[in-house]
Amino acid sequence: MNAARDRHDDRRWWVLGVVGLAQLMVVVDATVVNVALPDAQQALHFSTELRQWVITAYALAFGSLLLLGGRIGDLFGRKWTFIGGALGFAVASAVGGAAQSFAMLVAARAAQGVFGAMLAPSSLALLTTTFSDGPDRKRAFAVYSSIMAGGAAVGLLLGGILTQLLSWRYSLFVNLAFAIPAAIAGLLLLVNQRPSERPMLDLPGTVTACEGLFCLVYGFSNAETHSWAATGTIAMLIAAALLLCAFVTIESRVRHPLLPLRIVAHCARAGSYTAIAILGVAMFGAFLFLTYFLQDTLRYTPIDTGLSFLPMSLAIALSAAMTNIKLLSWLGPRPLIAAGMLAGAAAMAWLAQLTITSTYATGVLPPLIVFGLAMGMVMGSAVFTATYRVDPADAGVASAMVNTMQQIGGAVGTALLSTIFASAVTSYTHARRSTSQPSGAAVVHGDTVAFWVSAAIFASGPILLTAILPSIKATAAAETGARARPKIALNSPRELKR
Repeated sequence: MNAARDRHDDRRWWVLGVVGLAQLMVVVDATVVNVALPDAQQALHFSTELRQWVITAYALAFGSLLLLGGRIGDLFGRKWTFIGGALGFAVASAVGGAAQSFAMLVAARAAQGVFGAMLAPSSLALLTTTFSDGPDRKRAFAVYSSIMAGGAAVGLLLGGILTQLLSWRYSLFVNLAFAIPAAIAGLLLLVNQRPSERPMLDLPGTVTACEGLFCLVYGFSNAETHSWAATGTIAMLIAAALLLCAFVTIESRVRHPLLPLRIVAHCARAGSYTAIAILGVAMFGAFLFLTYFLQDTLRYTPIDTGLSFLPMSLAIALSAAMTNIKLLSWLGPRPLIAAGMLAGAAAMAWLAQLTITSTYATGVLPPLIVFGLAMGMVMGSAVFTATYRVDPADAGVASAMVNTMQQIGGAVGTALLSTIFASAVTSYTHARRSTSQPSGAAVVHGDTVAFWVSAAIFASGPILLTAILPSIKATAAAETGARARPKIALNSPRELKR
């Protein structure tokens, strides 16, 4: 009996390794290509105006299909969804790396988004069902949360190394080193579990959800490249609102919904999804403008920029581990997420003090470490809580909501903060009656304004989430009568309100 249990436990940790590898690939891919874009533009001879589509094509496909990808795993089994997603991602990456034209590159990036939308939710769903409870779940989610929050920084470093030392094409080819081993290991280790009764796919809900999320991500992307007042931006955001309202109406009436509303009606999960979205808004903007500062003001190379983010990644890993393994059981998600967001606001306010003469050691590194600790605390608490004790039949779509909220938050943050940055630079330049290109001081001013807005977004988090997230529920030890450790009360909405 003990030997069988030991073998099962060993297998669980191998599963963590497999899904962690796949999730790392998906997160790294979101930033690794950014560094390589200038070289790809030069090699394939496309304009700067078109360059954004290499990023947008992936974001549109990935963001709009996540819910569908999660539900496919619930209906047909997560093992084969995981393997199919990994192999498809590998093929799309190989095509992108070998691209001979702009159209071929953009098509490959869109295909990466499609298969990523299958892979990401099935990875988290496999982790959720493999580590359903107990101390091992906390350790597993500490690792997973670190990957989700810190993988983007790894992508910046990896993209810089590959582009600078080899070629921009290897920023896409590198995915094969992640995807193929993950698919092989998944084939050997994972067990496919399908529901005994396979309901029909909710086609009306699927269409309205995919189209609504597509319009939402496209609208924010268009706002970044054009403006918030552009006709395309306004039309897409209005269409997104109408389609998503129709989606909610459909889900409340169909027998087998794509997204059962009980998942988002659960206050713990609703609060966690909101926290992930807020973190995505501020986090992606911070990455973007800190990268601008390091490369434009401090004149760092892509490799130097990636190395500069490594202390933050280490802080994320430490914070996520402490949060999941030690703190979450004692305090519950509400105070941890609130404290993390306030720490994030402090870090952004600290970065807003940067000037054109600031250095990395004194101006960037200290707030970057604080920011990493804050991200680990928020992401560790939110991802754990968002998938805690979810019905196994809903694990895929509940996991997809985690990725969806992070993706939407990133799209909102990038568009909003990019617009604010551009306006701040323009205002600074005009105030000094300059008609030339923006000076270094004007660019740094734009960076700091974006950091101040990020600080305000983080600071709003505790206010928005206090009424939603659960606190703790103390329990007594049955045998000794001693006071037991408080545990998170996530069993039902009624318990969460006590």
